[in-house]
Amino acid sequence: VQLQASGGGLVQPGGSLRLSCAASGIMFAFYDMAWYRQAPGKQRELVADITTIHRTNYGVSVKGRFTISRDNAKNTVYLQMNNLKPEDTAVYYCNAVRRMSTAVLDYWGQGTQVTVSS
Repeated sequence: VQLQASGGGLVQPGGSLRLSCAASGIMFAFYDMAWYRQAPGKQRELVADITTIHRTNYGVSVKGRFTISRDNAKNTVYLQMNNLKPEDTAVYYCNAVRRMSTAVLDYWGQGTQVTVSS
């Protein structure tokens, strides 16, 4: 199983970035997908998630600025980040979860750095 995150980088406040997470080795359409982030010295927090039926949920701090989407044909989940703020600086991680009656399958990507600074 591999979750390959990409698209991070350095951006000025007010700018935009689009993160991608390409999954392999899983039946992607059966997984709820999510983006988490972790800033230095802080706990990992949920940024956004999207279910198998494309229902979305956002963290309070990003609601209205970030949009999560998925393309099951490409086994990829995206995070469009607009109006970025310095406090969005963090390592962003992709997560895939499948909850079954007898087990929970939970996978993480390697993370991609997002830095918002002038």
